[in-house]
Amino acid sequence: MSTQLIDALTGRLVVSCQAYPGEPLRDPDVTGRMCAAVVAGGAAAVRVQGVDDIAAARRAVDVPVIGLWKDGAEDVFITPSVDHALACARAGAHVVAVDGTRRPRPDGSVFADVVGPLHEVGALVMADCDTVESAVAAVAAGADLVGTTLAGYTADRPRTSGPDLALLEAVVRELPGVPVVAEGRVHRPDDAAAAMRAGAHAVVVGTAITHPTTLTRWFADAVAAGSRREAEAR
Repeated sequence: MSTQLIDALTGRLVVSCQAYPGEPLRDPDVTGRMCAAVVAGGAAAVRVQGVDDIAAARRAVDVPVIGLWKDGAEDVFITPSVDHALACARAGAHVVAVDGTRRPRPDGSVFADVVGPLHEVGALVMADCDTVESAVAAVAAGADLVGTTLAGYTADRPRTSGPDLALLEAVVRELPGVPVVAEGRVHRPDDAAAAMRAGAHAVVVGTAITHPTTLTRWFADAVAAGSRREAEAR
């Protein structure tokens, strides 16, 4: 099953269906409907946050579900403990995404501690990494996939305006044969295509597809800027 799942993502799009706390779309039923909508559009898998949303996604779609649990807002908060990871697996996640950086975890565990328990219950492990070094360490610890998810979100690497293609290329070179997933700031179809050319196994897109608040803000800011320039030109 693990090989089949990874093969099914080869050269495909994964869509992250998440809403932030307090937003109108923060509801498991809405998440499930969003998952169904993106699968209808061609998504080969979905990435979902929270155990209730993972369960809703499993009910809504038949594609692989990458689950995670965000707890907190700083440092290590993407599935930060073994208990969080196992809860995601019990909720139905085929793949559990875990912070794969080398930062200390709130419960004192290390990345390797989560791999065995997840494999024992039949779930794959995706390491959300920030550097080449963290990706290499995660694979050595047993990660099944690695992602560039946290590139630019830790102190170890500057944030790029779009996807960190340089990091992606470096990880692909360093880890031949390992599925490397491009994730983070993939805002345009051209970004996704560039990530595939850089060697990505698959590409995750979230905000640019499933976060209407941010999308609206982009357009509203552009309209406001254009309006100011027009007024200044008069």
